[in-house]
Amino acid sequence: MTFNKALRVVSQALTPNRPYHVQWMVTRKCNYRCRGCNVWRERDDEELSTEEIKRGLDILRRIGVLEVTISGGNPLLRPDIDEIIEYASRFFITTIYDNGSMAGKKIEALRKADFVAISIDSLDPEKHDYIKGVRGAWKEAMASVEKLHEEGINVVISPTISQLNLYEIVDLTRYFVNKEIPVWYCLYSYDVMHSSDELFSIGKEDEEFLIRDKKFMVKLCDLLLEMKKESSYILITTKTLKTIRDLYSSNKRTWKCHALRSFFMINHRGEIAGCHLQKPVASIFNLPELWNSEKFNELRKRYSECKKCAYLCYIFYSLHGSVIGNLQIAKDGWRSARVILKHKPQRSESLTRRF
Repeated sequence: MTFNKALRVVSQALTPNRPYHVQWMVTRKCNYRCRGCNVWRERDDEELSTEEIKRGLDILRRIGVLEVTISGGNPLLRPDIDEIIEYASRFFITTIYDNGSMAGKKIEALRKADFVAISIDSLDPEKHDYIKGVRGAWKEAMASVEKLHEEGINVVISPTISQLNLYEIVDLTRYFVNKEIPVWYCLYSYDVMHSSDELFSIGKEDEEFLIRDKKFMVKLCDLLLEMKKESSYILITTKTLKTIRDLYSSNKRTWKCHALRSFFMINHRGEIAGCHLQKPVASIFNLPELWNSEKFNELRKRYSECKKCAYLCYIFYSLHGSVIGNLQIAKDGWRSARVILKHKPQRSESLTRRF
């Protein structure tokens, strides 16, 4: 991260009433067939051009967005992804998601990103391949992680916690943390209230993935809280873990959703929604005149009462998408920030060595 970019990030983090995070699904094309995902089932080939995405990024900068996550589908399948990453990384904390199949082939482009998140759901190759729907997925993902780590790129492991891998999350976390590779988490959920716009649909309902052992989920949160005390590489805030723990222990939501306030979604056509469960409400190109409008303020009120999902990223940005929230992140994650800024690859044994 350059000095000028770091100054901008700090300035934006301390500026009230602006969106913190945007997830931009730049494509719905995907080369995997993940069982808990709708994206590849509902493909749409229409996409914004490179220049249109740059225009959109300029608009996000103008309204004060701090962080942009580039996702899909698999965003690395776009032939212009190198140019998109380079442009986005000038202004935003930029995260790129990959299923592990492409990152190892895009090293030079990914040097510009602040984080490259690789989805690894299990240390068991057969289980991981089953979840991803592609044979050999685990081997590809582990090779990509090893390559990125060796090249000094900030690679992060992003498992989706579900009933299928619930009992091995601690071991998976410990495995990568011991190799000085950070871990952050997704939490399996599905599109309870379908937006009726399949271009935003992500999570597919699947009984196999639904977390049934809520008692162990509570225990898992407690275990991760204890591990955080010893490791700088667990990149989930204490407040988020405690909120998830309370959700599973009491079935009560202790937060209000901040969709269209501290975060929102953009799809591959440039349409904006508060989250992927909601209908599109605008185009990215109309956003400046709408952001402070009565229409958006009414939508924010409505979304704040929504209790239809438990997507961990939405919970995190609802808890921390404010000046106070950013200060909480800074306090909680200062050790982690220092580790990332000083990151040096650990050139030891292969990641794929079985233990």
